[in-house]
Amino acid sequence: MSLSEETFDVVVIGGGAVGENAADRASRTGLSVAVVESELVGGECSYWACMPSKVLLRAGAVRALARETPGLRDPGAPDVAAVLARRDEITSNWDDSGQASWVEGAGLTLVRGHGRLVGERLVEVTVPESSVSTDSGLGEAETGDTPVARRLRARHAVIVATGSVPVLPDTPGLAEAAPWSSREATSAEAVPESLVVIGGGVVGAEMANAYADLGAHVTLLSRGGLLSGAEPFAGEMVADSLRELGVDVRTDVEAASVERPGAGLEGGAPGPVTVTLPDGEKITAAELLVATGRVPRTGDIGVESVGLDGAALGRGGALVVDDSMQVSGVPGGWLYACGDVTGRAPTTHQGKYQARVVGDVIAARYGTEAGDRSPTSGDPEPAAGQEGKPWSRYAATADHAARVQVVFTRPQVSWVGPTEREARSAGIPVEAVSYDLAWVGGASVESPGYTGRAQVLVDTQRRILVGATFVGPEAGEMLHAATIAVVGEVPLDRLWHAVPAYPTVSEVWLRFLESYGL
Repeated sequence: MSLSEETFDVVVIGGGAVGENAADRASRTGLSVAVVESELVGGECSYWACMPSKVLLRAGAVRALARETPGLRDPGAPDVAAVLARRDEITSNWDDSGQASWVEGAGLTLVRGHGRLVGERLVEVTVPESSVSTDSGLGEAETGDTPVARRLRARHAVIVATGSVPVLPDTPGLAEAAPWSSREATSAEAVPESLVVIGGGVVGAEMANAYADLGAHVTLLSRGGLLSGAEPFAGEMVADSLRELGVDVRTDVEAASVERPGAGLEGGAPGPVTVTLPDGEKITAAELLVATGRVPRTGDIGVESVGLDGAALGRGGALVVDDSMQVSGVPGGWLYACGDVTGRAPTTHQGKYQARVVGDVIAARYGTEAGDRSPTSGDPEPAAGQEGKPWSRYAATADHAARVQVVFTRPQVSWVGPTEREARSAGIPVEAVSYDLAWVGGASVESPGYTGRAQVLVDTQRRILVGATFVGPEAGEMLHAATIAVVGEVPLDRLWHAVPAYPTVSEVWLRFLESYGL
């Protein structure tokens, strides 16, 4: 069949939260924008990551708070069916019609199918004909499984927002054992009696917490400590909490081999999975979750057709971008990228931040209603001490020094900026100021067993904060004040006049300054 070709000002490959934001911002000066999505509009975060995982964790967190609060009854075991029903509700039962309607309502054109670069400013979209419906917008389908294709030509720019994919270690027998990824873990129809989690990062720690809360016997295997991207004390506190919850946490260990009878066979469920450790010990469980990391999704989007392969790609196959999110190494400067696919700061919130940047850049450069706006004009003057480091809506700078992360384990962990080790490796003269949150007045009224710790990193030369970490109940809600201080490079002498309310846990800010000697 012949390929139809349509022209838009901008084509976005990837209709997750990041792609949606990039498309919306790019369209705000009159540009026509097409969004190509092969799965569910709204992407990983809405259906298999951020949103459902937090629902799975919420019941256990509230139950623990009730148990620790004098005067409240022990709420008993969680209602697993109700938790899973709420998870289904928050994911709209994996129906993206609401998000698809938002895309169309925002004046964007949604194109269903797999988008792949096939040349300069040219994207080919394919979809198996078995999935083509009369309202798909792909035209009349022929019989058979031959993919239907459309070609979308961009007048100005193509934005890649394809996210990332899980990494599966080459452990013998692992691939054949049909392990869960984060998708299966967050969308499971039932809670298994037992679960082995391989990986001690964010997904591994959160899902170990969630499934233990919901009644599974969980074993967590991590080749290092937990949450290696955070300060060491954060991972240690989470490991201690998981053990108190009944999780068998094994650090500095990895699987030597995996076996699972019946996996991959049609008809019936596979049998239990057995993980063998290097010392010969065998751990058997009903299910296995592998959460050992993710890599940018560039392997199936045709980057080689525009000269990007091998040395032109970054770590894990990432698209290398500048601070305007323009991809390096592509003549004409028409290719942009944002989110996990860039490898810069793989979280939804940082990806959406990059999306706002790239959308604004493209809207200003090419928009018919842009007026005198451009990525090099109209920006505010640098603040004191910021000379040579302009703050601009047209540059993604927060994913360098002020990246933020929240882990919704119990206790929660949140941090902004580098760890102490990373700061010292970068040559920043820092002093770590740590404080036990249980000593703060606000903590004493929350629960008698309140446990938490906080730490800030002070650049001793510039007398500003460059990083902060919080571990404790609702630690994620404490982070943004630190983020503002770090991004704004607020002098410590000025922070002294930011008076925290009493009795709140935020009083720790006063204790930081007092501990530092102010």
